[in-house]
Amino acid sequence: MNEQDGAQSFLESFVEEFANPLGQDDPLPLNPLSRTVTLEEVKGESLDLGLRLLSSRKAPGWLSASMCHAAVTELLKDDLSPFHCPKDPEQQQETEAEVVLLQSEPVQRLFINKLQEVGVAWQKQLPNRTPRSSRSRLCSVHAIRNTRRKMEDRHVLLPEFNQLFGLQDGVEREYYAVFDGHGGVDAATYSSTHLHVILSQQAVLKSDPSTAFKKSFIQTDDMFRIKARRERMRSGSTGVAVLLAADWLTVSWLGDSQAMLVRKGEPVILMDPHKPEREDEKKRIEDLGGCIAFMGCWRVNGTYAVSRAIGDFDQKPYVSNAADCSSVQLNGDEDYVLLACDGFFDVLRPADVPALVLEALRETGGSGEDVAQSLVAQAKAAGSSDNITVLLVFLREPRDLLLSEITAGQV
Repeated sequence: MNEQDGAQSFLESFVEEFANPLGQDDPLPLNPLSRTVTLEEVKGESLDLGLRLLSSRKAPGWLSASMCHAAVTELLKDDLSPFHCPKDPEQQQETEAEVVLLQSEPVQRLFINKLQEVGVAWQKQLPNRTPRSSRSRLCSVHAIRNTRRKMEDRHVLLPEFNQLFGLQDGVEREYYAVFDGHGGVDAATYSSTHLHVILSQQAVLKSDPSTAFKKSFIQTDDMFRIKARRERMRSGSTGVAVLLAADWLTVSWLGDSQAMLVRKGEPVILMDPHKPEREDEKKRIEDLGGCIAFMGCWRVNGTYAVSRAIGDFDQKPYVSNAADCSSVQLNGDEDYVLLACDGFFDVLRPADVPALVLEALRETGGSGEDVAQSLVAQAKAAGSSDNITVLLVFLREPRDLLLSEITAGQV
């Protein structure tokens, strides 16, 4: 089945399922992330709901992203004032006097109806797809709770970044991220919902993606601070995000989640994770009047084991929201980029990764789909008791990597 036939087939079943708009008392097909949202949170929460809904129904990725973009664009043109929450002056902080809250459920019901309208219109006439010259990349991702009581990791795969945000500036983009929450999942969920939305809105995204990332992390933290205060949340999250734009890879990070590149079977270190015991981090914290103390591991002021994160507002500015960035130009010799939380990298070194990936490829005859699952199992066997998330983006065909190893006589 070709791409257009696959899209038409999906639209036919989608329109059949959502033959009528949702009424005000009809249940949503999926639960929204929040009960209340600010106006600047509407886009991220709507896109999250739409992508989850369409993905669960096996929509082609490009179609899912394009439909969500079209629907949220129409949603934001509407007057959303009927969904404003009544103001509660006793709960509203003085610093939040201008924050207007909306009831999330009726907003998302309206969004689903916009999505339904898009489906009906596109079934009749499918718009031309924004062309992409690069082939679709294989991604392998796996995440486990492991021995922890709760799963606090979140991850994001957006190979159709431009389609999701309607970007048409001539630069192809893909976005991938891993967020490792602590003290609850709220900060990780918030970051995985909003960081890429904020990134897409940065004026310098095309000219200076590193600056765009840095501004986006700070803005995400600022937005989460308001929500955390309002809803009495105390969690935090490290994060690592990768933007593939044309022939450049930009990585941005807060804390000790990591990304690495493998080129011709050799690891390329892209970053130095933020840990309290890192000499420059220790000095920064002490210059602010804080300290690091060893309590099973090095901790900021005896509390958090990370020195930079979204959230953790009781330890700001010692726990910083200032992300670091690095960029590398791709020359076509790259094998894959891997993102993972500290549950993986605390027990396995970047130097271990290439051999483990090849071992997993040999076991599957070159199929890359289950490589992340194999890597997670290796980390667990190596003693990790933490949540573990591994996200692998192949920049070459997995079978080509295996063939190169055989040709080199390394089997």
